[in-house]
Amino acid sequence: MISSNDFRPGVTILYNNGIWQIIEAMHVKPGKGAAFVRTRMKNVETGNVLEQTFRAAEKVPTANIEKSEMQYLYKTSDNYTLMDNNSYEQIEVSADQIGPPVEFLKEGLEGILVMKFDGRVIGIDLPNTVELEITETAPDERGDTSSGGGKPATLETGAIITVPFHIKVGEKIKVDTRSRKYLSRV
Repeated sequence: MISSNDFRPGVTILYNNGIWQIIEAMHVKPGKGAAFVRTRMKNVETGNVLEQTFRAAEKVPTANIEKSEMQYLYKTSDNYTLMDNNSYEQIEVSADQIGPPVEFLKEGLEGILVMKFDGRVIGIDLPNTVELEITETAPDERGDTSSGGGKPATLETGAIITVPFHIKVGEKIKVDTRSRKYLSRV
């Protein structure tokens, strides 16, 4: 159990049949009435955000989430197999559990953070950046500038992103997995 007075960003709690991570917590002491804690929380499993007010010193159960760093091995039909780098334990997860960044999974990718609660996977975070090769894109034409927009490019994993005009097929680029944006050449 944790007191609402101890809420800080990053603390995870069990609330309303879900696992919530505190994003913001503000202790409010009005001139009249009892003190309270105003919070913004994010559901770890669904990503929903909730604003909730707790009485000061209200006790809430904590959620002990274990995090482990894993490596992506291979895909079988609809599941993706990940391996724990320390124990060599393998787990299978679905594309729904990984979410939209699943398009950037490349065999051998390391640094994937898997969050478990009560033995079940509740969230997966890919590294912020990945290095991938361009497999298909339009050729650059005379008159294209590096600052004038971009062109669609297909990556080796099948993901399609917008890249600057000077990027060619076969080049390796760095991509931000959170915003799906081109960062730089490798």
